[in-house]
Amino acid sequence: MSRDVILIDDEPHLRNATAQGLDLAGFAVRDFADGEQALHGLSRAFAGVIISDIKMPRISGLELMGRVLAIDPEIPVILVTGHGDIPMAVSAIRAGAYDFIEKPFATEMLADAAARAIEKRRLVLENRALKAALSNCSGLEQVIVGRTPAIQRLRSQITAFATTDADVLVSGETGSGKEVVARSLHEYGPRAKGRFVPINCGALPETVIESELFGHEPGAFTGAAKPRVGKLEYASGGTVFLDEIESMPLELQIKLLRVLQDRRIVRLGANEEREIDVRVIAATKEDLKSAAQRGTFRGDLYYRLNVLTLSIPPLRDRRDDIPLLFQSFVDTAASRFKNDPPAVDGAVVAHLLAHDWPGNVRELQNTALRFALGLGLEIDGRAIPVAPHKPGEPASLADQLARYERQIISETLDRTRHSLKATYETLGIARKTLYDKMRRYGLGRPPADDEDA
Repeated sequence: MSRDVILIDDEPHLRNATAQGLDLAGFAVRDFADGEQALHGLSRAFAGVIISDIKMPRISGLELMGRVLAIDPEIPVILVTGHGDIPMAVSAIRAGAYDFIEKPFATEMLADAAARAIEKRRLVLENRALKAALSNCSGLEQVIVGRTPAIQRLRSQITAFATTDADVLVSGETGSGKEVVARSLHEYGPRAKGRFVPINCGALPETVIESELFGHEPGAFTGAAKPRVGKLEYASGGTVFLDEIESMPLELQIKLLRVLQDRRIVRLGANEEREIDVRVIAATKEDLKSAAQRGTFRGDLYYRLNVLTLSIPPLRDRRDDIPLLFQSFVDTAASRFKNDPPAVDGAVVAHLLAHDWPGNVRELQNTALRFALGLGLEIDGRAIPVAPHKPGEPASLADQLARYERQIISETLDRTRHSLKATYETLGIARKTLYDKMRRYGLGRPPADDEDA
């Protein structure tokens, strides 16, 4: 991460000494004797911190800060003065200063303040980028959220398949969004004005599923007092979505095969065939070809369905989409419950990226819902000590210290090329302490404590 500092001070000796100290602390410093020069080229994209003396001949630090905040009110400005007092400090903070440091100061104190300011700026820019990416989405991009090549390819396939009116087989792990894909195929195709009728084959007993699909006539079985329209007939003119089709009984698969071939159904207890105009989208979490080879799924039905296929990648294989998806879910939930969405900062994102998400998008969505309700971050049943806060609100001291500690560990890991032994020796902490903090801050998966570092 870039650690840019713009330093303004009209005293050459002090400016040079401060710049040198910050440079040794790992910052990329650009120093100026005049505020006008420093403002040249400054934009909302600036990812660093402004450090300025207050007493300067042409533009005072307070005036400079006002002009910086006019460009972007969330650029952090640290003011330095040898003439400071409490009223001036209070006035500067109220006017928007990130921090106020009085001369003489230790370079370590200024470096610490600059590091915290840059971390805050990074979070601001990350949130803006996520918001911008979501606001620029339109149509199918708002439904199938993501920017990874796998999701872009999936959206392209949905767009192409939606207009064909052919049956489609959708495969994906539990929670990956198979019904969302099926609805998209329906809503972006010629049947959008018709019904979308979902039925979960795995959630219905064998004694019920045939009646649900095909309907029945009075007296077809005990308790069938009135005629009933089945899902396939009810969906005529639209789309029926058969989720968990691998759970459909084998004898019923024969009847479904005939429906796919002839587009005709016969209600239970009837002889008359009824024509239906329906598109079938089936979904499975299993490999149907392997199931057909094992004899648990009909091979002829598999080959009838396996014409147009869509495969949804698991969330762990498209981790770069996780921040965008999470932000989208948080915003949606906050709007639903009429709350201000909490900030999704870097610490939150780090924990999200460190998890494998076995429940896929559904698990992430549930996590985002709890987060949007102000219940904190909970992953895999474990509460993560990252307190959500509203954008613009100051973080607590504990939050700031945690972020700074995470940053130090992360940068040390980078410098040591992720040598854990070199990292905990450099930081002067115990091996187990490093491993615990890496887990807490989402900095990768250290080995078990009994393994060699």
